[in-house]
Amino acid sequence: MRLSAIAAAFAAVIFLTGTLMGPGPADASQPPPPGARVFFANLKDGDTVKSPFVVQFGAEGVKVVKAGITLPGTGHHHLLIDRELTDDDKGFSIPADDNHLHFGGAQTEVELSLPPGQYTLQLVFGDGDHVPYDPMLTSERITITVE
Repeated sequence: MRLSAIAAAFAAVIFLTGTLMGPGPADASQPPPPGARVFFANLKDGDTVKSPFVVQFGAEGVKVVKAGITLPGTGHHHLLIDRELTDDDKGFSIPADDNHLHFGGAQTEVELSLPPGQYTLQLVFGDGDHVPYDPMLTSERITITVE
């Protein structure tokens, strides 16, 4: 009798741990709304800019909201500088560092100061938990030159 009580308690702990932790990486991504897109509103591939410069983010078919809001069809922008996400990144939060900028305050533009050189920029739209949609909702990856 004591053994079955221990087994039942162990099963309850396993169940509750899985429930409280939420979905794992494979379950975290959601599909973007049909026709949704993100884009650079003021830059195009091959542009030359002087630092500091403003980057404006555009979005259609999704609602830009603050991080933490996890309603379908909502999320916020992430700007990748000299980086790209791959299929291996699906289902995981976008990293936060100098090459992966998060705009969880629902910002739609940023002023960047970069040293002179050539850079690639790409927008990735993530949900309220910073997880990219699946398939990923990204802008064109553009190359700019900073003078």
